[in-house]
Amino acid sequence: MDDSKVLRGIELRYTLTLYLAQHGAKTITELIDGLTYQGFVIAGDPPTSVSDALRWEQGHGRVLRLSRGTYGPLDMPRSTEHRIHKRVLALRAQAGPPLDWL
Repeated sequence: MDDSKVLRGIELRYTLTLYLAQHGAKTITELIDGLTYQGFVIAGDPPTSVSDALRWEQGHGRVLRLSRGTYGPLDMPRSTEHRIHKRVLALRAQAGPPLDWL
């Protein structure tokens, strides 16, 4: 049985934003690998979905495009970070344990 949680829309944006905030600058491939490791599946074409989600977050000042395919975190209000963190924790609970726990 596959316990993977499919991410799209706001769930994908929040998960990517929190991952960048916790791990620093990453490439799109590293982000996809990191979310896959956590038990998530990205809807659609993963590289395109990730870049689209990060472009939206960039427009809202939470993510910075460092170079082609590489993004980094920006500061955000604590209340926003708290809201994102709570939502991502709930998503992680739905996704099941990380791969190394199996």
